[in-house]
Amino acid sequence: MNSQSQHKSSAFEKFATKVSKAAGSTPAFIGAFLLVVVWAASGPIFDYSETWQLVINTGTTIITFLMVFLIQKAQNKDSLAIQLKLNELVASNEQSSNSLVDIESMTEEEMIIIQKYYHHLSQLAKKDLSIRTSHSIAEANELHNRKKEKNIKPDNIKKTTKNTSKKITKK
Repeated sequence: MNSQSQHKSSAFEKFATKVSKAAGSTPAFIGAFLLVVVWAASGPIFDYSETWQLVINTGTTIITFLMVFLIQKAQNKDSLAIQLKLNELVASNEQSSNSLVDIESMTEEEMIIIQKYYHHLSQLAKKDLSIRTSHSIAEANELHNRKKEKNIKPDNIKKTTKNTSKKITKK
């Protein structure tokens, strides 16, 4: 990708990012709090009139309405960036299931099916002797059964123990 086009974004996108960051800051909260305090303190001056109440109601409604769109725009960009990073991690790992790349575009029903696979996988993992063992969706049953067969044969257990102790002493 060209380095110039890599960081090119629309004026609205830049504005939305800056405003949403500023709105979530401590100075923004303090400013809003002070505005409400000043408004409340001015109540006796304006005799708590309907106009006095209308000022704060209208102001907060307009600000809230506009901020919803700005914050959503910034959130959409952040969410997309996170999804792309996760897709890269899934795609780059040889042992992970590539069926999870772009999972956010699947239907809810498809995601529930995958969730059931992961639930099954967690049940298999609970049966394992080590918490460091993991499987991909496609290999979960096969690997679990292979490990189970391996652990049943006494000869394999002795060989594994000897190999492990040799590796540990060499380090």
